[in-house]
Amino acid sequence: MSGHRGSIVIVGAGQAALQAAASLREQGHAGPLRMIGDEEGLPYSRPPLCKAWLAGNGDAGELRLEEKDWFAAMDVDLLEGERVVSIDRAARSLKLASGRAFGYDHLILATGARNRVPSFARTPLEGVVSLRTLADAAALKARLAVARRLVVIGAGFLGLEVASLAAACGREVHVVESLERAMKRALSKTMSAHATAHLERSGVRFTFDARVTRLHGAAGRVEAVELADGTRLPSDLVLVATGVEPNCVLGLECKLPVFNGFVVDARLRTADPAISAIGDCAAFPYAFDGGDLIRLESVQNAVDQARHVARTVLGAPDCYDTTPIFWSELAGARLQIAGIARRLDGSVVRRDPLSGGFSVFRYRHDRLTGVESFNCPADHMLARRMLQRRVSPTREQAADPSCDLKALLAARMA
Repeated sequence: MSGHRGSIVIVGAGQAALQAAASLREQGHAGPLRMIGDEEGLPYSRPPLCKAWLAGNGDAGELRLEEKDWFAAMDVDLLEGERVVSIDRAARSLKLASGRAFGYDHLILATGARNRVPSFARTPLEGVVSLRTLADAAALKARLAVARRLVVIGAGFLGLEVASLAAACGREVHVVESLERAMKRALSKTMSAHATAHLERSGVRFTFDARVTRLHGAAGRVEAVELADGTRLPSDLVLVATGVEPNCVLGLECKLPVFNGFVVDARLRTADPAISAIGDCAAFPYAFDGGDLIRLESVQNAVDQARHVARTVLGAPDCYDTTPIFWSELAGARLQIAGIARRLDGSVVRRDPLSGGFSVFRYRHDRLTGVESFNCPADHMLARRMLQRRVSPTREQAADPSCDLKALLAARMA
């Protein structure tokens, strides 16, 4: 780039891409700025697709992040329904499936992720759905309106949020998970068990340690889900929620390093200094964990990385080190997570889980790595500040609800 006037192209039109475009303009980029999205329509918010919007009566328009006049006012050229098929790094250009081509001075990859499709779900049956896009959500909403029995395959955040909403709407809901507990990769045993029990009280049934082998149908419509032990779960609607994979084919084809995402450095740059990657498709060095590469799927991470990449593209030298946060709505309760704990990290419970609001503080040796809060927003907000400032209360302090952690943080920062 030359100053702030080079051409910047953003591949993707989700929340990360839109925030990158907005931040570039806000921070002074005056050159050409283009966003290329493979979906038709304006950028929209994805979290409501598996939350309140799915069970409500709102239309798609209320999910839009910006209207057309915003793009005109910000001088952002949005290409809808266009797919990038190749990147020529030497020429700093890319080609679209339509045959059009564009040059760039800097390229930002915000290509997101796609749903995994397990082998049992590859035979088309009416009533077998996934959830990633607005079109997916609209189809699921229509089917939920008439379904009686929903089977959710996968007990991650998305699957459990849909299960919660469906149960609240009076549907029979059964969640099948191949691991031994819900949200195992994200939560401590204590929080996982509490969230599961909370959902069971709302009417959701669970089967753990179970492998789906086949979907049964009649006249082209799904009728049952078969497990490895021969159990058949009757269903007229099946949601496959078995995780996602980053969209990194473009990187492989132009020989960018890819390892569970586009590999980027602490400034979110790929091995090619003219190309950055952000959001669900980027594997970045986690500043709070010795620089190990991680990939995160959250709106907060997408937005924060977009703001950061705008600064670095325009010359700022700082590294990305924002504390990750996640949240979920489950049967009227709010689950919030700050930081990232590993499977072997220890756990300390703050307050009685039966009180309605409690937190689990996660530790690696004496260092706080994450905090999971169930209906306890004050703990969550405090945890974000402690983690960002690398302040770790002792395990005894975290476990003692009479210990003023806010005062402890203030004292450590004085």
